[in-house]
Amino acid sequence: MPVPGVARQFVMGPPREPTNEECGIREVWKSNLEDEFDSIRQVVKHYPYVAMDTEFPGVVAKPIGEFVSNADFQYQLLRCNVDLLKIIQLGLSFFDENGKPAPGISTWQFNFEFNLTEDMYAQDSIDLLQNSGLNFERHQKEGIDPVSFAELLMTSGVVILDDVRFLSFHSGYDFGYLIKLLTNQNLPAEESKFFEVLYLYFPVIYDVKYLMKSCKNLKGGLQEVSEQLELDRIGPQHQAGSDSLLTGATFFKMRELYFEGNIDNEKYCGHLYGLGTQHVQNGNDNGASTSPPIGGQVGGSALPNNNTATPTNADGADIAAPGADGNNIALEDGHDK
Repeated sequence: MPVPGVARQFVMGPPREPTNEECGIREVWKSNLEDEFDSIRQVVKHYPYVAMDTEFPGVVAKPIGEFVSNADFQYQLLRCNVDLLKIIQLGLSFFDENGKPAPGISTWQFNFEFNLTEDMYAQDSIDLLQNSGLNFERHQKEGIDPVSFAELLMTSGVVILDDVRFLSFHSGYDFGYLIKLLTNQNLPAEESKFFEVLYLYFPVIYDVKYLMKSCKNLKGGLQEVSEQLELDRIGPQHQAGSDSLLTGATFFKMRELYFEGNIDNEKYCGHLYGLGTQHVQNGNDNGASTSPPIGGQVGGSALPNNNTATPTNADGADIAAPGADGNNIALEDGHDK
């Protein structure tokens, strides 16, 4: 009961951050996986531009041995880490030809099985994801089985079709994990074979980081580029759903401002920034790494720029293990758990 003559005082706390659901991002766990793919099958028919991002547990290993080029080393670095590690999150955001996101739920954030006591990871990568709001206890108990996911993705109308266009940002690792999911196998030993498999499942890809080569003054990672383009992020950074949504918005804003609304497919389609023989043949091999530093940040949107990696023999801190192609893999001590 109020006391007469005493004014009420209200203390206002900080504003509540909107949930992913309120942002149009649907959280997907094993319990609702099939139902959400039913929705995706309908959405992709009218919104065939699919922006994609992954979150993964960092980089814990490097290949050692002889490599024909820096580009070869970068692919082998990607391959050995994707083979060793497990995907944690995948974000898919759906847009129409004009860049309009699907109404209501436009983004699906898939949360995969991951066990911090059993699975390999880089500690600082896990710290980053936990600080971004990932609940690893829930991933362990309610995470999606990769095989079940792959079976549903194959029949979803999202992959293999020429009229579905994938949008990504510095996405060698992102597509590496998707190919591993879809094939249920380790990545091919040769980069050329990797691209053959890539184009089978994803015939049309636009890597925003690759497009930036032709965009004067645009530089940096996804967050920095989106700020230069005056785009607002929806949802938390370093979660795959929010990052995929921002990747899509960035692509369409770049297409409007720098490409007069039309992307030259012959010049830009199918290239992944930092990977592929075309990257070298065009004279663009500037030593840019396709990967985070060992034990570094995670997710396609967080990859650093101009990070040159040099093949070395394992030093005293490395534990050498045989790779699939005869090269060795050096596990970075202290980053495996």
